[in-house]
Amino acid sequence: MKNTTFPEKLVYVPFSKTQCGVDFYINTGRSDEISGVLTEHSAFRTDFFEFFFFRKGCGTLLLNTRRIELHDGMVLLLSPHQQQRWITDETRLDYTFLIFREDFMRTFLVDKFFVYRLLYCYQTDTPPCIDPAREDFDEYIRLLTKIRNELRQPTFDSYNIIVSLLYYLLVTLNRAYAAAYNLPAALPKNNYAFRFKSLLEQHIGEVQRVEEYADMMQISRVTLNRAVSDQFGVTANHLLKQRLLEALKNDFLFGGRNVSQLADDYRFSDPSHLMRFFKQQTGKTFSEYLDDYEHGICE
Repeated sequence: MKNTTFPEKLVYVPFSKTQCGVDFYINTGRSDEISGVLTEHSAFRTDFFEFFFFRKGCGTLLLNTRRIELHDGMVLLLSPHQQQRWITDETRLDYTFLIFREDFMRTFLVDKFFVYRLLYCYQTDTPPCIDPAREDFDEYIRLLTKIRNELRQPTFDSYNIIVSLLYYLLVTLNRAYAAAYNLPAALPKNNYAFRFKSLLEQHIGEVQRVEEYADMMQISRVTLNRAVSDQFGVTANHLLKQRLLEALKNDFLFGGRNVSQLADDYRFSDPSHLMRFFKQQTGKTFSEYLDDYEHGICE
């Protein structure tokens, strides 16, 4: 069985504060300022959030195993550490970008689970994009322009202003995202659901049982499942399986891992158990899934 689909090595792109003009893990600007950066590498990942507000969009983004068609008026909301492959003519794109690292807001926000409260962050069930109304799109651009001005001409209180603007923008986007996909948007009664998502990002490679996550949090499985259902509209087991499946797909397609290696890495007792899980979740064998992907059939 083949282990990879891309002939070129996957590139990891870290955040560079030197490009921002100030010592902050955030930047925003127009597409003509970074022309060529999206297609510089055939495939890459980053360690920061990337949001794109497209006035003009064309072409395709292959995000992990998802195919996203770029179009005018869309807002693209990308979480860190995802496989990206842009198939587009960058000269035909017109967008405003926002990039930032999660730790940018940590000294300002007490809520360490803030990004996990955002329905578009670290999820796989719904597309990472929305088509907002024109007035909403214009409001996003207005906020980004204010952030840009603070970055380009910083003063003693610029950090507080930038974080305030970013917080408002992210929460406003979350409201629009919830409405676009009919997702629960009620105020949480506790942090259990968000802690669960955070723990999944940290431990999915070695922990694949909801009970174990509940034990980590010192709550019952019933309590955890109720919290996840109330907040995200799905069961805790569904969230876990989707996160596990995403990790398996990425390591299989882009990490050069075969089924036996994946079974060892993710602590399946036998490769056949892994193959059964994969077939149940995707309706395909690993070989069929790889063949479809190499022929351009994406989700």
